[in-house]
Amino acid sequence: MSKPIKPLAIGAFLVGALVLLASGIMLFGGNDFFKDKKRFVIFFDSALNGLNIGAPVKLQGVQIGNVKEISLQIDTVSGRIFKPVVIEIDPELLRYFSGSESHAHSDKQRLQDTKQLIDAGLKARLETQSLLTGLLYVDLNFYYEKQGNLTSLNYKDLPELPSVPTTVDEIRNTAEALISKVRQLPLEQMVKDLSETLRETRDLLKSDDVKKSLAALSKSLQETQQLMLTMNQQMGPLLNNANAAVTDTRANMQQMLPVLKATEQSLVTATKLLQESHHAVNAVETLATPDSPLGQALFGIRDASRSLKDLTESLERQPNAIIYGK
Repeated sequence: MSKPIKPLAIGAFLVGALVLLASGIMLFGGNDFFKDKKRFVIFFDSALNGLNIGAPVKLQGVQIGNVKEISLQIDTVSGRIFKPVVIEIDPELLRYFSGSESHAHSDKQRLQDTKQLIDAGLKARLETQSLLTGLLYVDLNFYYEKQGNLTSLNYKDLPELPSVPTTVDEIRNTAEALISKVRQLPLEQMVKDLSETLRETRDLLKSDDVKKSLAALSKSLQETQQLMLTMNQQMGPLLNNANAAVTDTRANMQQMLPVLKATEQSLVTATKLLQESHHAVNAVETLATPDSPLGQALFGIRDASRSLKDLTESLERQPNAIIYGK
């Protein structure tokens, strides 16, 4: 006969199993239960197909956390749908430039650090983990040139990180904008104008005037080619004569160079003589002035000559006047 099962033994077995399970989770789970992880919310405009809870969160290729929550919010007034994605980051995996760890900072200090990173260009974007599976992960990086998406919505009092569209969305948006611009073009009228232009061009090429013009052009080209050939044949002697003339002119110039130098010296000497003559004339003019001694002497000589002339005339009239007086 089997013994009855004791409830106390079953209870002790269950309690021991639970203790072992908790110990195993704590031992092999990396002590995640004791880590002070920080959560942020990101609102993506892109489709979240392929993003699952538990997907990695990477900062420039280094995993620093995981996706913890994905939900939808519908604004009935505007009809918009928001997709908040909650990520959880392990502060122990982040170290600041000063060497201190992120978990050592207070909540207020961490918020300030997050704001500084956002101001420096930190944004989130969805990237593909594998082309085969199509799974996505959240990539944090510094996109300086891209405009971030910040909704400023309060979701569970979590700080918000800005997001940027995925590469596929950017290509699709660019293609849609290009297609929209193409659709705005009057393609039908452009095709019609092009068809008319081609038809008119074809008719013009088939006309007799164009054929005659082409024949005249061909003839002109032949004549021009013949003229160029003739000019090439005649340019050789002309260039030789020109070179000879330049050589003769250079030789004549070399022969005339001594003559020109002698002429230059003669002109310099003549210039000096003219300057000296000019000085002599100026000196004579200065000596011949009435106030100068030479001028007064000349005036005295003139007066003496006049007196001598008068005396001579008087003696000619009265020769005995020198003896008897007048």
